[in-house]
Amino acid sequence: MNMIFSPFALSGAQAKSKRLTWILFAMTMLITSCSQLDVILATPVPLTATETPLPTATINWFPPSATPTLIALSTKAPTPEMRPGLGSQIVTDDFSDPSLWNIAASNQASADIKNNHLILSVQSQVYMLSLRNDLVLNDYYAEITARPSLCRNEDSYGLLIRASASSYYRFVLACNGVVRAERVSGGTRLVLQQPLPSGDVPPGAPGQVRIGVWAVGREMRLFLNGRFQFSITDPSFPSGSIGVFVRSVGETPAVVSFSDLTIQSVDYILPTQTLIP
Repeated sequence: MNMIFSPFALSGAQAKSKRLTWILFAMTMLITSCSQLDVILATPVPLTATETPLPTATINWFPPSATPTLIALSTKAPTPEMRPGLGSQIVTDDFSDPSLWNIAASNQASADIKNNHLILSVQSQVYMLSLRNDLVLNDYYAEITARPSLCRNEDSYGLLIRASASSYYRFVLACNGVVRAERVSGGTRLVLQQPLPSGDVPPGAPGQVRIGVWAVGREMRLFLNGRFQFSITDPSFPSGSIGVFVRSVGETPAVVSFSDLTIQSVDYILPTQTLIP
């Protein structure tokens, strides 16, 4: 009869010793297995592929600025010549000859030449003029210096153009700083230019201003201290003499002196006006 060996078939002491051996063997195997597992888990896993690092953004500390679009500036047209055609001097007057001007005197007004000045004086609300008596001119440019020494508010003075005893064009400077133009004929006054303020008109007295008038054909242009003021157009008086005047409007006298008259020829033809149907 065959005998099957079994550790559990041994005697009690042998069986107990055999079981202890198996238990120690099993614990050894378990400890060995745990140690191997710890070693495997502690081993770093190698990268399967080399990762490319993300690019770092570059800071542009000086970004380019937008280039401005150049604007083409229009070129201003040159200032037109307001005194075209000026020629040579045809008259110069230093007011040394009293016979060339209308000289008179009364209790109300006087016109007199002293120290190379033609002095016009008027009492309250009186008008006085003086004409040069040897001239008849049509186209020219005239300049004269005026010096008000007693002049207030709406008192006025100025230059007469294409003048006769009863008709003329009158360029008026008022002592309140405005300038205007009128046509006088037989005692009737017609305003051709309404009053305009001007920084070239002396505000009262004392003062000084250079008055100039460019007269060609029907057009006359006023200048003060060489600066254009305005233009008027009127064909009534094509020629005449030169004169000056002073007028008191208020309750006080007015006194103005005139000097250094020059007259130049003008060679200029006005443009033909376009007829309006």
